Amino acid sequence: MVSIRQIKSFVAVHEEGSFTAAAAREGATQSGISQHVKQLEDELGVELIRRSGRDIALTRAGTLYYAQSADVLKKLELARQSVGASQIGGAIRIGLMPTFTRSILPPTLERFLDVAKGVDISIIEAYSGVLTDMTLKGDLDFAVVPAFEGRAGISHRLMARDREVLVRGRRDGKRNHLKPLRLSDCDPLKIVLPAGQNTRRRNIETYFSTNGVRVAERLELDAMMGTLQFVAASDWVAILPFVMMVADLDDHRFEIRALDDPPFYSEFVLIEPSRKVMSPAVALFAEILKEQTGRARSAFARMDKPLRRRTSR
Repeated sequence: MVSIRQIKSFVAVHEEGSFTAAAAREGATQSGISQHVKQLEDELGVELIRRSGRDIALTRAGTLYYAQSADVLKKLELARQSVGASQIGGAIRIGLMPTFTRSILPPTLERFLDVAKGVDISIIEAYSGVLTDMTLKGDLDFAVVPAFEGRAGISHRLMARDREVLVRGRRDGKRNHLKPLRLSDCDPLKIVLPAGQNTRRRNIETYFSTNGVRVAERLELDAMMGTLQFVAASDWVAILPFVMMVADLDDHRFEIRALDDPPFYSEFVLIEPSRKVMSPAVALFAEILKEQTGRARSAFARMDKPLRRRTSR
């Protein structure tokens, strides 16, 4: 008879990409994981994982069985929750990029704590690669990262489609603050950018090359707060999502201008382990986070309409 341990071992091997990593995730030995998978294959009478040296790949049967196995584990978790206490409680572990911790997280926490008293909350701030790995391992209940092509063991859904803005230290009062901007009309930029492995860096460079944006100097800085402090005090600029800057619309330090003609968008997705179900507390936090993000997008829409009317005259 197929056991839950065998199913968990098989799912872990596929999602982690190796028997060694699967063993670490499941708190087992490599030989134990290998044995569970072999027993599962013997029970089913088919090969699920094809091994070639250190490389592994699912067979066609393995691909079909994985989808059903992940669903089984998720339903078991849902069943466990359904017989537990119905009130919101327990512990939640959320991963967010600086894009969301700076302006969206504070009002989200305030609203959440008003209705979910006694919940133990852990918020991890990191960039997308780290958050994706932690989510896959089950160290996070969910994370918000830039949209990507997907990864085995992770489910994702759209959190926000956001406009990108140019941010610079304010030098001319409010003369240009909040006005749309075409970067190809600007003098060559001295721009602070995330490192090359960052998804946003690739998207920004593609926008530059596609739209004839000239760059005089590039500075790589994977420290968002440091980037903002440096930009505020210098003649360097940064390209950032609007949701990150929504709390600074009335701040005297920054000039914020939406990129236009063409506009530049970024998409952010909520990712979670495919095999797990959100607890009521986690689901509530995710709902409030999405609502607060939506409010930021509404703020951009309110800002954008009158500006477009004025600039079209």
